[in-house]
Amino acid sequence: MSTTALTETELVRAREILGRLQNAMRTVLFGQEELIDQVLTGILGRGHVLLEGLPGLGKTALVKGLSKALGLEAQRVQFTPDLLPGDITGNPILQELNGHREFVFQKGPLFANLVLADEINRASPKTQSALLEAMQEGSVTVMGESHRLPEPFFCVGHAESD
Repeated sequence: MSTTALTETELVRAREILGRLQNAMRTVLFGQEELIDQVLTGILGRGHVLLEGLPGLGKTALVKGLSKALGLEAQRVQFTPDLLPGDITGNPILQELNGHREFVFQKGPLFANLVLADEINRASPKTQSALLEAMQEGSVTVMGESHRLPEPFFCVGHAESD
């Protein structure tokens, strides 16, 4: 990856855009400046964010507000012990096309730009592994076939603390 220095004009423009995004997020989450800054740092750094805490902290509002401010698609997945990897990655579905049957891949909720993975600590290890592949590789593997996720792809994970 090559790096080039930004001009002063580009830096000023980026600072203005980031300021508008921070202000938009502050209208959604009052008094959560540190959380907003951490989430924006994660998305700008092309990483992901894991939040720990009790339910009801405004995670859904955060992701919805961020998706609206950025014009990106968002999905929320409630992780439960019975959630299967295919429930988040998607599955091949048998369909009849042009007189014959074939499997067609049906995308799961991970195929959104912003994903809220709520209570990931409740899911099975295989389902958590599917989420980790998506976060690390930017793709999911289903029945040996790899499927690229949209860019940008950003996950806000939540693990309930004890």
